[in-house]
Amino acid sequence: MRYLALWSVVVGSLWAGSMASAQEAKPADPATPKVTYDDHVRPILREHCFSCHNQGQAKGGLILDSYAKTMEGGSSGEVVLAGDLESSRLWALVSHNEEPIMPPNQDKIAQAKLDILSKWIEQGALENSGSKAVIKKKNNLALAPTSSTGKPEGPAAMPESVFKQPVMFTPRAGAVTAIATSPWAPLAAVAGQKQVALYNTDSLELLGVIPFPEGIPHVLRFSRNGSVLLIGGGRGGHSGCVALHDVKTGKRLAKIGDELDAVLAADINLDQSMVALGGPLRMVRIYSTATGELLHEIKKHTDWVYSLEFSPDGVLLATGDRSGGLFVWEADTAREYLSLRGHTGGVCDVAWRGDSNVLASSGEDGTVKLWEMNEGNAIKSWPAHGGGAFCVSFTHDGRIASAGRDNTVKSWSGDGNALKNFPAFSESALQTVFTHDGKRVIGGDWLGNVRVWDTEETKEIGTLAANPPTLVMQVEAAKGAIVPAEQAAANAAAELAVITKQATDKDVVVKAAADKYNATVAAMQQLAADQVAKTKELETSTATAKTTADAKVAAEAAAKLATDEKAAADKLAGERDAAAKAAAEAAANDKKTADTLAAEQKPEAAAAAEKAAAAATAAAMADQQKAEAAVAAAMKGEALTKAANTLAAAAKAATDAQAVVDATKKKLEEIAAAMKTTEAEIAATKAEADKQAKERADLEPQISAKKVAADAAAAAVNATKEKLAKIEAELAEFNAMAGKLQAEADKAAAEVAASTTAATQTEAERVAAATEMANKAAAAKAIADKLAALQAEYAKAEAEQKKAQEMLAAKEAAAKAMQEKVAAAQAAADEAAAQRKAFAEAYEVK
Repeated sequence: MRYLALWSVVVGSLWAGSMASAQEAKPADPATPKVTYDDHVRPILREHCFSCHNQGQAKGGLILDSYAKTMEGGSSGEVVLAGDLESSRLWALVSHNEEPIMPPNQDKIAQAKLDILSKWIEQGALENSGSKAVIKKKNNLALAPTSSTGKPEGPAAMPESVFKQPVMFTPRAGAVTAIATSPWAPLAAVAGQKQVALYNTDSLELLGVIPFPEGIPHVLRFSRNGSVLLIGGGRGGHSGCVALHDVKTGKRLAKIGDELDAVLAADINLDQSMVALGGPLRMVRIYSTATGELLHEIKKHTDWVYSLEFSPDGVLLATGDRSGGLFVWEADTAREYLSLRGHTGGVCDVAWRGDSNVLASSGEDGTVKLWEMNEGNAIKSWPAHGGGAFCVSFTHDGRIASAGRDNTVKSWSGDGNALKNFPAFSESALQTVFTHDGKRVIGGDWLGNVRVWDTEETKEIGTLAANPPTLVMQVEAAKGAIVPAEQAAANAAAELAVITKQATDKDVVVKAAADKYNATVAAMQQLAADQVAKTKELETSTATAKTTADAKVAAEAAAKLATDEKAAADKLAGERDAAAKAAAEAAANDKKTADTLAAEQKPEAAAAAEKAAAAATAAAMADQQKAEAAVAAAMKGEALTKAANTLAAAAKAATDAQAVVDATKKKLEEIAAAMKTTEAEIAATKAEADKQAKERADLEPQISAKKVAADAAAAAVNATKEKLAKIEAELAEFNAMAGKLQAEADKAAAEVAASTTAATQTEAERVAAATEMANKAAAAKAIADKLAALQAEYAKAEAEQKKAQEMLAAKEAAAKAMQEKVAAAQAAADEAAAQRKAFAEAYEVK
């Protein structure tokens, strides 16, 4: 840890100069003449102010005709603050910056006189030319406007430019002596060894380290608006004090108190105007934060003061001691307000509820008690921790946290009902506090462990180090983490590439399966369409077949009728032919008989002739009927032929139609068979497509997980590199500050050396001038005694003496100015040396 010695001026620059409530003013530039009360200011006051502010008539209790009385001030307090022009009431009134303007009923004092008054105050309000300025140090403590709750109007203060370089690093800290959280920001302060570590309670990131070179911090408090951190502590049996630091910058604003033992309890009030502290000396002291002056001493306690806290409204102050004494005081006057009796052991801690109406106390008797502030009665008491309750604190919503010798941290409702028990430490739990939002609890134990839990689930979120690693250690750790982080990122990227390729390959298989399934579905849809078409075609062809069948039946009936009619006609024609033949034969026979009878001129001839004529007529008629029957038979033949042709056509049409029907039915059967086969193919291809899709879908969570892992690994690499760059920048800034302050210290030392040399030379010149003046004086006296008559010569010697005196005065003034310059250079060198020494003590190599 030798490198810490190189930084032995950095932190000193942040807190040196606030080590006491008063300091010597730096001597003015030798070229600037001193402005004093006796020589310059009193004449001005005599002309304009003595008529109303003298020892015989002191309006407003203010006397200005005496330096001591002027510095004492009037009934409203001091009117001249040495070195602080803006805070000096006298200047505000005579410069007409405030009312009532002074002097009254007169014009404003001339500007030249005002310049003298302002220089007098700025140079330290010297009484005379031999005075040495002592300027009261006014601490640079910003008193931000506060509401009744202390909540700031804008964003709550968070560390912005606080160095993260610890004073020391230990693998394991000592017992956790103090933990505090900002009331309005995610910020926690953890006491370590000669330092306080600041953490973000949301991310648990280290935000800065504030040195406390005075020793071990035993108490930490944030101001009610969260802008100031109070650190109290010291070295047991040796020294103790309270330091106030700006939360944003870490700069020390003030050092309060100079105890002979460590400070064990301390707090700052609502408006940040007072600090109270106590410890083994059994006294409570209240100081002004503005000047560091002691305002009150409370000597009521008979044992070590373990705990104290101002009420949130700043009206009251509660204090507790090792013998069970518990008191409430008026904060402004330190007058006793209440004595609270009930603890049978030491009062380890006190805490106020946000409304200032209820005080909680915890003690070595193991109880936590709640006290009301009207009569001082205990309104609730419960055994919180066996063996002793060491710590108690409130949230904004009134919940309570406590820690004790039973190794546990617990939370309670505002009326003392148990809420949560957090996982136990292996040793006594010493400290606990809620975060600003009440969502987390921080606890610390005897072994130096500091843990952060979720208040609802009591789950441990992380840990905080009281003595964190140095910046160099953090740089080395970050460098060491980059290679494995990059390897992990490469592995994660490779795994992502493998699973991504599997997914890509599977996408091809899924697409092929889906395409096959879609093709099968399309084929099925085509078959269904063909089936519909063929079914419709079957309906049409069946109708056609029925029509042709019906036509065939009709044709068959017509053909049969035609056949029957042809047969009947042929039969009738045959019968008529036979009848005609018979009639012809009968006629021929009758004619032959008639002819024979006629020839024989037989009487029967006439009758036979008539019979032959009748027979001839009958034969003619029979022929005619035969001809008619033949014609009818021919017509019936033609009709039969036509009917036969029609029947043949109808038969063919019926056969053809039936063939179409049969063909359509066969096609439908083929389609049905094909559809059955395709349906099975659809089921198979769908199952395959679903299987492949599921396998692809199953890859997606793996891809997502691998991608998240790869992204996280890459982010981890970037975060580690960013962290390394950030830490290296912080280390460089820290080293630069160390170098800068070392250079300033070297420059101050060189100026001291140069001023010392010049002062030595000036002193030699002064001695020579004094010697010459003495010689001239002796010569003048000798001439006066021996040559009284030579008045002219005497006058010449006297003139030379006067000249020598003037030279002596000038050399004496130069010597005095040079001495003052040497003193200024020495003061600067002493201050730089003090800074180096303070930082070296803070970052002492063990």
